[in-house]
Amino acid sequence: MLMRPLGRSGLAVSAIGFGAWGIGGHTAGGRSYGATDDAVSLAALEAAFDAGVTFYDTAPLYGLGHSEELIGRAFRARRDRVVIATKAGYSDFTAAPDVSPSGIRRSLEASLRRLGTDYVDLLQLHDADPAYLAEHPEAIDTLTALRAKGRIRAIGASVKSPAHALALIESGVVQVIQANFNMMDLRALDCGLLARAEELGVGIVARTPLCFGFLTGHMTGEEEFPADDHRSLWPRRQLRAWAEGARQLLSLDDRAPGETGTTTALRFVLSFAAVATTIPGMLTPAHVAENTTAGGQPPLSAAALAEALRLSRAHNGFIATTETAS
Repeated sequence: MLMRPLGRSGLAVSAIGFGAWGIGGHTAGGRSYGATDDAVSLAALEAAFDAGVTFYDTAPLYGLGHSEELIGRAFRARRDRVVIATKAGYSDFTAAPDVSPSGIRRSLEASLRRLGTDYVDLLQLHDADPAYLAEHPEAIDTLTALRAKGRIRAIGASVKSPAHALALIESGVVQVIQANFNMMDLRALDCGLLARAEELGVGIVARTPLCFGFLTGHMTGEEEFPADDHRSLWPRRQLRAWAEGARQLLSLDDRAPGETGTTTALRFVLSFAAVATTIPGMLTPAHVAENTTAGGQPPLSAAALAEALRLSRAHNGFIATTETAS
């Protein structure tokens, strides 16, 4: 597993991280990937650690704290060997995010209890709004104070839109940005975020690298998802567009014999120097085995990368949006 610096935060992370939304389990209203088995989730976390994964991304919102509890159970006895990232802002899906100083501190303390630790490596403002933060500098001041006290090691922001991140990183305070980026979602590239982050030494955590599972190449767009799976909220035409886009993009000539769609999609994301780590969701040890294979693979060739970008822009795989907090 390759290790990369997380920008200039001082943290080093595995190229493949563990996206821990899914292991939070069932959340009502289509706010999850459905029901899970804790034993299987813990086995997936163990398998990831054994495969060299050091970066684990969670949030209070994921399973309403259950994802954090599982990570705490898995790594409490070896805390210094993993990098844990969590978030502050949302406590549930029914209210607006609270990033007031008291809200941030309250969220962090609850996360620390669930994680069974006295610090988190990276605390990210969840769905950070640059306009709000510009008007309320006390939110960033609170994060800076928490870092000075050793309660957090680095300050980050998880953004709804990659364009939101550009204003945030110019401040010089946010050391890490988490944003969507995959073969069918090029917004982080096209808005200039990746280039500017690299210039400023801001680490990029790329989420949704497999586009909700479609870039594994196993999905047709005709799937019927359970009501508690957030993919049930997307229009059918969007699911079909993703399936068709994946079919086109995963036919690149640069793929090694037997290479899975998952590996190709993750290699694409890791081909960009600004990306420190990418966090596919992993629900089972089998998912871990498939995802971590890409962690030691080379980037796509320049020709394959250019072809992937051409195909993606021609296809325009996003035709609808949802408002699910990510």
